[in-house]
Amino acid sequence: MSRFDPVRQFLQMMAVERNAARPTLDAYGRDLDDLMATCKVTPQGLLGLSDGDLAGYFQDLSERGLASSSLQRKRSAVRQFYRFCVAENLTGHDPSRKIAAAKKGLKLPKILSRDEVDALIAAADAIAPNQAVRLECLIEMAYASGMRISELVGLKLDAVARDPACLIIKGKGGVERLVPLNPSARAAIKEYLDIRYTFLPAGDKANPYLFSSRGKEGHLTRRRVGQLLDQAAINAGIDPARVSPHVLRHAFATHLLEGGADLRVVQTLLGHADISTTQIYTHVAGERLREVVETHHPLAKGR
Repeated sequence: MSRFDPVRQFLQMMAVERNAARPTLDAYGRDLDDLMATCKVTPQGLLGLSDGDLAGYFQDLSERGLASSSLQRKRSAVRQFYRFCVAENLTGHDPSRKIAAAKKGLKLPKILSRDEVDALIAAADAIAPNQAVRLECLIEMAYASGMRISELVGLKLDAVARDPACLIIKGKGGVERLVPLNPSARAAIKEYLDIRYTFLPAGDKANPYLFSSRGKEGHLTRRRVGQLLDQAAINAGIDPARVSPHVLRHAFATHLLEGGADLRVVQTLLGHADISTTQIYTHVAGERLREVVETHHPLAKGR
């Protein structure tokens, strides 16, 4: 008979009752593994840790120099784990209750200007013809829709079968949302569909993914897309460190706000559960607009 494992029970609860996404479950699992490794305990041993043990662990995390977002997630994983254990009567003591929340600094997202996005698309032509068509399609779709890269590479072929103006995307937590496709993105999709067969795995004509690949996943990986964007950035004369699949999502949101879009609309398009997550883009858009005024307004120049 297998030994009792509170960590496995906790992750099963997160998956079934809270519909947590696989990346979230994997991250929480790694966080709890790290806690066990640092405190040298088994999953069952986590139930015997004291307030001092947890305080020492989080002190150790702070000394590792982790990013505030990583510290925040680890605190969340540990807190939720112990709350689950108390609620399920697996233990009568929650050693995480006195752990202070990590202070989350305001880290503004990296973005590209409209001209830089155009340059990135144009630079895709520098690679092999069919790969250029695919990369242009990827960039156009990412910038037009604001999709997460995992959503984009996992998109099924039948989603674009009828040249839709919008796509139905299932995001984090299984929540569905509509994302737009502008005429430029739709034209790029049509061009790509004509040569998509060249990327199909041998003998796999039934591959269901839009961005099919010969890799084991059956579709392009996030890492591969990142590599392609790095090369396009170099060809466009842009620092590759400023370019990533997620940066295109940031650019989508920021440029919408700069154009006067409502924050709630942007929240819906991005699939953010909490509007506070979307509000970070108002800081970016506001800063860029201030720079435009100071650079181009005649009175600002005179002073």
